[in-house]
Amino acid sequence: MASAVLAVVVALGWLLLAGAPSASAHAVLTDSAPGDGSVVRKPPKQVTAVFDESIALVEDSMRVLDPDGRPVAAGDPHHAGGEGNTAQVALDRGLGQGTYTVSWRVVSADSHAVSGAFTFSIGAPSATRASASPAPAVDAGVNTLYGIARFVAYAAVALVIGIALFVLSCWPTVTAVKVARRPFAVAWWSLAVDTLTLLLLRGPYDSGGGLTDALDPELWRRTMDSRPGIALLARLLLLLAAAVLLRLHPSEAKPTRRSLVVGCLLCLMLATTWAAAEHAAAGIQVPFALASSILHLLAVAAWWGGLSTLLFALYRAPAENPLPAVAVARFSRLALVSVTVLAVTGIYQSWRGLGTWEAFSTPYGRILAFKIWAVLLMLLAASYSRRWTAQVRQAPAEERKLVAAGVGDGAAPDNFPAPKLPDGAGPTVLEASRLRLRRSVLAEAAVGVVVLVLTTALTGTQTGRAAAESTAPVSRVPGQPDISLTLIPYDTGKNTLSGRGKVQVSLSPGRTGRNVVEALIYGADGNPVTIPELRLSFTDESREIGPLDAGLVDERGYWGSDTLNLPVSGTWTMKATVRVSEIDQVTVEKTVTIAR
Repeated sequence: MASAVLAVVVALGWLLLAGAPSASAHAVLTDSAPGDGSVVRKPPKQVTAVFDESIALVEDSMRVLDPDGRPVAAGDPHHAGGEGNTAQVALDRGLGQGTYTVSWRVVSADSHAVSGAFTFSIGAPSATRASASPAPAVDAGVNTLYGIARFVAYAAVALVIGIALFVLSCWPTVTAVKVARRPFAVAWWSLAVDTLTLLLLRGPYDSGGGLTDALDPELWRRTMDSRPGIALLARLLLLLAAAVLLRLHPSEAKPTRRSLVVGCLLCLMLATTWAAAEHAAAGIQVPFALASSILHLLAVAAWWGGLSTLLFALYRAPAENPLPAVAVARFSRLALVSVTVLAVTGIYQSWRGLGTWEAFSTPYGRILAFKIWAVLLMLLAASYSRRWTAQVRQAPAEERKLVAAGVGDGAAPDNFPAPKLPDGAGPTVLEASRLRLRRSVLAEAAVGVVVLVLTTALTGTQTGRAAAESTAPVSRVPGQPDISLTLIPYDTGKNTLSGRGKVQVSLSPGRTGRNVVEALIYGADGNPVTIPELRLSFTDESREIGPLDAGLVDERGYWGSDTLNLPVSGTWTMKATVRVSEIDQVTVEKTVTIAR
């Protein structure tokens, strides 16, 4: 029954992962040159994209299409100025007027692929343009199999580590080694085969190709040179080392203190191969995040993997030498420590991934909320397990003898005959407690599978902090002047093309001191229009500075000035007076942030 229930829950987890949409994680485009939606007067020599973390580039990481959908990129993309968080590609010469589409696809520092697109126009926007909808970052088939493989890897490593810790620290006997040998072998082989599968899928995952690309030798070479590939290879070597050490250990010898030290070291190194290629490897406070991620995974493995071992031992341990109550009590203490570590590291990782309470509204925040509820449910089941564990330990010695010899850590001598219960006699306190313990541990382990599913989904979802950063881009493009771009809608009430529209104001560098101002006027149809007058002023109301006149001059197609001096950083109110005829004008305003 226990195996059937766990199999159903595992199958449910696989279906959830297989049916999940392709996650967009985790690097965030923070700026570009030219900027998204901007209009430039002259054709740019290259296009640059800036991200919030380091990225890896492949051959088609950046594609630039002209208004008719023809590629105009000259050469392969590269990092601008040696900055690892940038992507830059040169453009053909002599580009014509119109709207150009830039589609990009990169692999972020935490090993996840992400794609997107933006547009810019030369001279004026065109009526036709290439599609700005980005292609999926990962092929649907590859994404599904990769997601399932990642879940299997989490479950398998939790079992490998959990079984090892349970046997070495809770039940270090020859009987425990014999009982745990089969489930450990299944978990070991599952993790080894799954790691090989991830290595094969990593190539098409990074390149955006299909399942057939998994056999491409060139993609294998690229995978071996990448951080995820190195982590997967290290995982295989650690599994091989564990297998060799187990083969060298005598089959009839109980685990020693040396075995505990070596086993804990291997478990620590296995957990490191996960942390080095996930969320912890990028973002803020990387050293602390790596340590927290390793401890979090070890705590999950000790708790859930140990639970699974406990459940197996409760059902499969031989009747003449069943699981002793002292082993259950030791695991109860280990689980309590694991839960404490999970709570501390979980709070830290939640703060690091969310940043604000509002981020709970993001996909990452919603999955995290479900995980928190699942952990609480698991803790509820654990409280019942601790209750039945206490009853098992407190059961009278006479009742222990009625169940089996040696139960209770030496309460009865070896080879003590186990007398039969009288016909019609009900279960003893010890028997009833063990039965309830099995059920509560089964429920706890089943909920733990759901927690693993949600954990896998979390590591494949853009963090709430990154999602917030993507809605608040900064203007910092290496090799390009800093530019602050602002759009101010206006409506004079006059029913003409120039009577309503928007003013696009760019400040370079958008910081304190002298700034170059350029302003373009767009009419109701979205095309540039000419107007007789445009005035622009800046006021810092909190410091009572201004209004400072930008001194705009008509430059035949745009309005410009290089005399504006903004003395302090902060939030300034930018007022634009737009006059479209002798009598029709309107003054509109918008705030702009000036950096130091």
